[in-house]
Amino acid sequence: MAGFASDRTARAHDARGKWMALMMALFVNLLFIAVLVFSVSWQNRAPEAVQAELYAPPPVNTPRPLPKPQPRPEPPKPEPPKREPLSVPKPPPVVEKPVESDADIALKARQAAEQRAQQQAEQARIEREQRGAEARKADEQRRTRERLEAEARKEAEQRKAEEKRQAELRERQERQLDTMRAQAEREAQLRAQAQRESQLRAQAEREAQLHAQAQRESQLRAQAEQEGRARAAQAATGAARNKSQLEWIDRIRSRIRGYLTLPPDIAGNPEAIFDVVQLPTGEIIEVKLRKSSGIRAYDDAVQRAILKASPLPRPVPADLFQRNLELRFRPLDP
Repeated sequence: MAGFASDRTARAHDARGKWMALMMALFVNLLFIAVLVFSVSWQNRAPEAVQAELYAPPPVNTPRPLPKPQPRPEPPKPEPPKREPLSVPKPPPVVEKPVESDADIALKARQAAEQRAQQQAEQARIEREQRGAEARKADEQRRTRERLEAEARKEAEQRKAEEKRQAELRERQERQLDTMRAQAEREAQLRAQAQRESQLRAQAEREAQLHAQAQRESQLRAQAEQEGRARAAQAATGAARNKSQLEWIDRIRSRIRGYLTLPPDIAGNPEAIFDVVQLPTGEIIEVKLRKSSGIRAYDDAVQRAILKASPLPRPVPADLFQRNLELRFRPLDP
């Protein structure tokens, strides 16, 4: 409202200033027209005779400047210059003061009126500029005041919005805390119930495991007893088979030694190992040296003896037969 009042006041000042300037311009134009009319009427009058008395000032004896001598190439002895007698200067003419005519007076009046009009126009312009500056200053102050008021309102609104947001945030946090507490209580109840159920299940499982373990132990004891008896029987059978198999291997080795001719000067009791492949009939189909004794002559002699011993003795019982045999030979073995 204050800004609108200041705008109306500034517009009223501008309107008054415009009317003042218009009236002043009309007044100057009327004055100029009156001066023109007066000058024209003044020129139409008959000029009046003017008498003037002229007085000459008293003569003043002033010395006349001496002429400068002119240089000559070979001047004779200079003579002193002759001085002319001082002359009395003539008095200056008396200048009659011109009589101003009506046109000059009108021109001066017009120039004075124009000058006054220019001064008044300049004064009016300065006043308008001052009023404009004051109006601009008032408008700037109004805009500044409005801007400050808008900023203050905006800050107040922002402060209220921030307070509202903080209140909503606190309320939301409180609701979240309540929800979290309720959820924590439910989870604690569920955990307690689950723990009780887990304990009951664990106890039932332990009891079932103990019962099953007792049954398994009983079964294992019965199975162990049965397996023990079977192993004992198998061991007895295995021992008998191993004995029969060892006897069969000894017969094979004895047969091979019957064909073995030992080379002379064998140091120590080195061992040679051979892989022998035979048929069920005892015929040898392949002899391969797996481990050498370190004495080439002894290894070759044993290999020749193995080949000469074919067919090898067959085992008793016949199910002891092995297609692949591993035979070990030492020179000092019986």
